[in-house]
Amino acid sequence: MAIAKMKLMNIIADKKYLEEVLLRFHELDNFHPELASKIVDRVHGLTVLQDENPYTEIMNRFQDISMEMGVSLHSSNVKSKDCDLSKVKKYIEGVYEEYKQIAMVKKELLEVIQENKDALAQLENIESIDISLDDIFSCKYIRVRFGRLPLDSIYKLQFYKNHPFIFNSFNTDHNYSWCVYFTTPKYEGEVDNIFSSLYFERIRIPDFVHGTPGKAKEMLRSEIENDYVQLSYVDKKLEEILASCRDHFSDIQAELTFLNCTFAARKYVVNLGERFSITGFVAEDDVENVKTMFQDLPEVELEVLPAHSDKRLTPPTKLKNGWFTRPFAMFVEMYGMPNYKGIDPTPFVALTYTLLFGVMFGDVGQGIVLSLVGYLAYKWKGMKLGEVGVRIGLSSTFFGFVFGSVFGNEELLNPMFYALGFEEKPIHVMGSNFIMPLLIMAIGIGVILIICSICINLYINFKKKDYGAFFFSPNGLAGITFYAGLIGGAVAQFMFGIPVFNIIYILCIIVLPLILMFFQEPLQHKLEGKAMFPEGFGGFFTQSFFELFEICLSFITNTISYLRVGGFVLSHAGMMLVVTLLMEMSGGAGIIVAIIGNIFVMCLEGMIVGIQVLRLEFYEMFSRYFTGDGIAFKSLKDN
Repeated sequence: MAIAKMKLMNIIADKKYLEEVLLRFHELDNFHPELASKIVDRVHGLTVLQDENPYTEIMNRFQDISMEMGVSLHSSNVKSKDCDLSKVKKYIEGVYEEYKQIAMVKKELLEVIQENKDALAQLENIESIDISLDDIFSCKYIRVRFGRLPLDSIYKLQFYKNHPFIFNSFNTDHNYSWCVYFTTPKYEGEVDNIFSSLYFERIRIPDFVHGTPGKAKEMLRSEIENDYVQLSYVDKKLEEILASCRDHFSDIQAELTFLNCTFAARKYVVNLGERFSITGFVAEDDVENVKTMFQDLPEVELEVLPAHSDKRLTPPTKLKNGWFTRPFAMFVEMYGMPNYKGIDPTPFVALTYTLLFGVMFGDVGQGIVLSLVGYLAYKWKGMKLGEVGVRIGLSSTFFGFVFGSVFGNEELLNPMFYALGFEEKPIHVMGSNFIMPLLIMAIGIGVILIICSICINLYINFKKKDYGAFFFSPNGLAGITFYAGLIGGAVAQFMFGIPVFNIIYILCIIVLPLILMFFQEPLQHKLEGKAMFPEGFGGFFTQSFFELFEICLSFITNTISYLRVGGFVLSHAGMMLVVTLLMEMSGGAGIIVAIIGNIFVMCLEGMIVGIQVLRLEFYEMFSRYFTGDGIAFKSLKDN
């Protein structure tokens, strides 16, 4: 449960081994590479390999074609690390051309089917007209247009009533009027333009239909059936093409992706003339594994150096956590990555988050359900939050036993308490005598966690040898002396009647730490051998006065903020009391009300409590000791 110790590793070889080294380098998932530009920019004569990637163009083309064809690619192992791009491109384009031709036939066939369907719908509207369509369309002095007109365009026809056309609507649906209009050859263009402006959609009756509308319908139905038979055949051909190329396309994708990533790895290669080098960081425990990858290449040299050997490079941070704490690393990473020289706060976060959530959401039944849901979410969906749910659910179950609550029932565990020797349930959450101790307990938890956070910061500053921050900062020795002395003195004075607030105590434990925090900046300058007031005393005094006021205020607000812990204990009990009352009022439907009520409380309050605990972690604790300015360990596969 710490930050993994790093080693700086240089991979050095002659240029003729570059491709082989890159192929193996790409497979490393425990090597954090450093960009070559970080090194060559500071050394005259060194360069970065800047060859143009030959796989980018064909990769983009392949992805476009695969997406257009809708090929469902599956994962595939790389079968060849030597790819003939010309053959691959020829194969891809050949398959695509064949697919495109058949897809075009399908598109045209669908358009014909839709046109015939529209014509069939129009014929159904004029089926009662016992006139041959051949006679209608062969008229010398009349032009006929069948189609459909948007309903909102119908009333606009009144503006054109003086124009030479006859309009008739056969039928209407939600959007269109299925209609026909007549005009003469002389005014054909003018009238067509009018109806086009009204979004008239012409429906052409196919040339192959003849006779009355009734006979024409039968011909159209037969034609549509034939079109669907052809469409089924075309779909079958498309499926055959996709099935025949799916495996090969999957292999091509795996090979191109591998080769593209391998070539992209050249940005980590430093050109040393006849030789090259790749520099990066490896966890101390993984050094031998990396060496094993190259052990059959004696021409490749592996230099293993201390992490801080190269001052140009900053070691990355790789967190190492156990079973319980591992899922809580996601919260730490949300805030930032710890510095390599710092500490991993994940164990502290895991412990405090689990504790606070359990206190605020204490219920045996709901805690068990939360653990089960979290476990299923992790197993089925791989959700890290599901792993967190398992742990905080167990904590909720534990504190549910402490509070004696099972799905909001405050009496169900009474026999257990009697068996343990209690005369009555020890804690009545909704009892008036418990509210004040609960709030005091919440403040006490806050005080302890704030002090622990400052102690962590003290350890970090001592480890970094930042003695100015260690002694004089609000989260240093001066801050913890002032805060602990004030809180401890108040408890001793007002709760136990011990008169500790004498002049010596006030001067040494309260006033002196305030003075040290007030003069923190000039005292740090003094330790560093700089001028204490580089910008003058006046500006320093004004700024430090308000900063000290803000520091004192933050101690108060941070402490009071923990009242929410007690508040949510009462809130949870209150919401479940409402559910219980609704159950009693519902009679036979009480079990349904209980299930719905518990689900509602778990979803709503569980989410709110989770967010509030995270807020306490970030604002009341992290802000005192965690900077999050580290660099995350990323292998080539993670980049």
